[in-house]
Amino acid sequence: MPLIETRDLVKEFRRLRPKQGRFAAVRKLFSRDYEVTRAVDGVDFGIAAGELVGYLGPNGAGKSTTIKMLTGILTPTSGEVVVSGVVPWRHRQRNARNIGVVFGQRTQLWWDLPLIDSFRLIGKLYQVPDATYRVNLKRFVDLLDMSPFVDTPVRQLSLGQRMRGDLAAAMLYEPPILYLDEPTVGLDVIAKERIREFIADLNAESGTTVILTTHDMDDVERLCKRLLLIDHGKVLYDGAVDPLKEKYSPHRELMVRLASPAEVAVAGAKVVRTEDSRVWLSFDPKKVRAAALIAEVSAAYDVTDLSVTEPDLEDVIRTMYAERRVP
Repeated sequence: MPLIETRDLVKEFRRLRPKQGRFAAVRKLFSRDYEVTRAVDGVDFGIAAGELVGYLGPNGAGKSTTIKMLTGILTPTSGEVVVSGVVPWRHRQRNARNIGVVFGQRTQLWWDLPLIDSFRLIGKLYQVPDATYRVNLKRFVDLLDMSPFVDTPVRQLSLGQRMRGDLAAAMLYEPPILYLDEPTVGLDVIAKERIREFIADLNAESGTTVILTTHDMDDVERLCKRLLLIDHGKVLYDGAVDPLKEKYSPHRELMVRLASPAEVAVAGAKVVRTEDSRVWLSFDPKKVRAAALIAEVSAAYDVTDLSVTEPDLEDVIRTMYAERRVP
């Protein structure tokens, strides 16, 4: 059985439609005319224990709304959701013990307390045994390099430091599931890599099931083997990264640096760009093997450097969404 499962999950939001005309205020008082927005529209998926899944889509696609239903924050309009045998919105307390949650622009830490005090409070709230708390605290402080600021009040931490604190707080009580909503937004390169390493370690070493929503494709390339793509509340793709690339961006590029500028012509490849002594060749790996192409170019030209470039995941996903929106 999947650890996390949704069936025909729907979430609608209603708001009063603005009234127009001379007696708008009176009509608003005595009538209720609502407009309905369907944020999640029949989402079905199952996630097994130990998976690390990227849940991706443009702004307003329904990602965060789905996560909020999985956490029990929101109640579905219709459909089913079960997380570790629990219906989240019916049994919020039981569900809370099974999940860790990190929202990129919000914090669960106590603003005016030192970071270590937030950890102690969370340990008490979740009744973590002292021995387990000490082991987990040391592990997370080491993994996330928090020793220099663990005694600093949260309000004085940088965004990257606070995010590391939030990750540790979410996992101190050892939940089997971790939801991450934009965990690297606004962070510098070093902080992003530290958090990616932590997530990868949790998944590999502890078997933590992770659902990651992000706009940073480097997060996805680094961490996720499976993608769920959503748009207008519907799942458009559920599967591995490589088949998606093959379908929407089947070509690869070979960059060749020549000893001196020259016109390059090779069978099975097309020149797509030149810059000084560098030439980019596009080829279909199903028709031409990269090794054969490299051998042919090297035999015909004085090559000083070369590299094969995989398709960029962000461009692949952009192409997919663009194709679906063409009338």
